[in-house]
Order: sequence, then structure tokens, then C-alpha cells
Amino acid sequence: MSGKISGFLREYTFGLSIFFTIVGFIVLFMGVRWYFLKELKLGFYTDIIDKVGNWNFYLLIIGLVVFGWFGVYYLYTYLKNRKYVIAELETNKRSEFLKVHSVVKNKIKHLPSKYKKMLKEKEQELKIK
Repeated sequence: MSGKISGFLREYTFGLSIFFTIVGFIVLFMGVRWYFLKELKLGFYTDIIDKVGNWNFYLLIIGLVVFGWFGVYYLYTYLKNRKYVIAELETNKRSEFLKVHSVVKNKIKHLPSKYKKMLKEKEQELKIK
């Protein structure tokens, strides 16, 4: 069961991290508006913030965690790993690829399955076991 969940999360990391970035920013801004920007009026959004009241402190903390960790951090690591893997898979020299093969394999563990297929194709092309 955990393999299915982690597989699902691995396949949709990019979309989920963008979603959590947006949701985290909205929730974070609710707390920031309540404590620091009370004179700012945003219509319906302001009404929701005012109804939540002092619970906005918890929304501020939750927003920081969701925006910072689940959103921005996972988005950054996904894009960084993806860029590195694609750059290394473009090489045509077997000796250069062998130097970084273990690093590429470790980074691909955290990327969607299409990158595993790309690695297998590159390994077959360069005759690496």
C-alpha cells in the first residue's frame, strides 16, 4: 500500500508542489493580513479572514509550513534533480556517464517513472549494466 502512495506522489510531485505552493501562499497571506495588514480590504477574502479571527495564528504557521516545505522546497528539489538528470543523460561519452551514473540513479529514484525509462535507454545505448 505504501508503495502505491509513494509511487503516486512521485509521479505527481510537480503538480502537487505547485498546488501546495498556491494553497500555502493563500493561507499564509490570511495570517499575515490578520496580524500585519489590518487596514487592507480585499472584499470577500477579508470577510473570511475576519470570521476566522484569532485562529489566524495557526493559519500563519500552517501557511509557512505548507508554502515553504511542501510547496517551494519540493518544487525546487524536483526542478533541480530534473535539470541535473536531463543534462547528464544528454552525454554521449560512456566514460563521463559512468562517473555520474550512481548519482543519476539516486536522483531518478525521486523522479517520475519516465526518467527511469530514459535511464534504461541510455544504459542500453552506452552498454552499461
